[in-house]
Parts: sequence; C-alpha cells; structure tokens
Amino acid sequence: MKTVFVRQDRCVGCRHCEIACAVEHSESKDLFQVFTEEKPSHPRIHVESVDNYLSFPNRCRHCDPAPCMQVCPTRALSRDEATGSVLVSYTRCIQCSVCAMACPFGIITFQQVRQLESDREVNAKCDNCIGRLSENRIPACAEACKTGALEFGDVNDLIKETRADLTMRLIRSQGSDIQGPAMPDNIRAYKAVMETIANL
Repeated sequence: MKTVFVRQDRCVGCRHCEIACAVEHSESKDLFQVFTEEKPSHPRIHVESVDNYLSFPNRCRHCDPAPCMQVCPTRALSRDEATGSVLVSYTRCIQCSVCAMACPFGIITFQQVRQLESDREVNAKCDNCIGRLSENRIPACAEACKTGALEFGDVNDLIKETRADLTMRLIRSQGSDIQGPAMPDNIRAYKAVMETIANL
C-alpha cells in the first residue's frame, strides 16, 4: 500500500504542502489564479504549529477500515480499490459532520467545492490526489515538500527506512542516550533559529 509518510522532525512549517494542495484542487491549477476563483480552493492538509516553531503536517491517513466510512449515513465515503484512497461523493454528503466526529486525526473540514453547483459546504477531505495517482504522479503535498517531511511510497518500505535509521542510532548510542532522528543540518539549523525566536 502506498501512502504519504509524515516525518514530523523534518517539517519546518513552511506550508508549501498546503499551497500545493489548494492549487491541485483548484479549477485553474494555477498558483496565481487560485485566489481569484469563484469557489476558492482550500488545502486538505493542515500544518499545525505549537510553541511557535514545532509543526506537524496533518492529513488523511485513508485508514482501513476507515471510521469516517463506517459512520457515514449516506455512504458518501467510499474506497478506491486501485489506490486504497478514501473518497467523498460530494453530491451524497449531507454535512451531518458524523465523519468529522469519527475521524481520529481531526482532518475533515467542510467547504465549498468547485464540483458542486450549489454553495453547500461538504466534506472536502484529502483525496490522495487521485487524479495525479492515475497519471503515476505523487500527491501534490509530497511533491511540494522540500525537506522530506512528506514522502510518498510503499508504507512498509518507508517504515523499513525509519527502522534502519533507529537501529543505527541505537547501535551508535552504545548504551547512552539515543540521538534524535537523522535530520539534515539545514533543517536542524532552521529549527534552532525558530526555537530561539520563540523563546525570546
């Protein structure tokens, strides 16, 4: 199963993923036109920050089984068998918010979407960039991430990479405190500056 794997330690809160997501789901798919469209496109990934410098890109995990699918009374949510993505039928969504209450990650938001003629707000969760996947392209958020905080690939391969990194750090620690996850120097320096600013 392929997914977008989040490496929180590498997120610097730049929000490029949010912008790329909004552009990808816009009518024009153009950065400069997206803000002037009749129904503005909003991101479906949400970068949350705490303590002014620690950030986390929160997005749909396309759970299986998916609590949102299980509780939807109109069956507006379904799974794409080819990709495993949980998708929303906007015409079936009745904005009851039960899916949002069931979501363990709090990522479901309601907004207007260009696919509906009405101004009704519906569940506009991450669709895993299903159109891009059908073209053998990776989701827009992962493509836009320049720090490696969002990586798209086979979940077991990505976990294996993380496990190998942890194993190496355990061996190198030789019984002392384990070093944090491997982080590029530029990201570490940026986070140190942001921590200093946050503590002023």
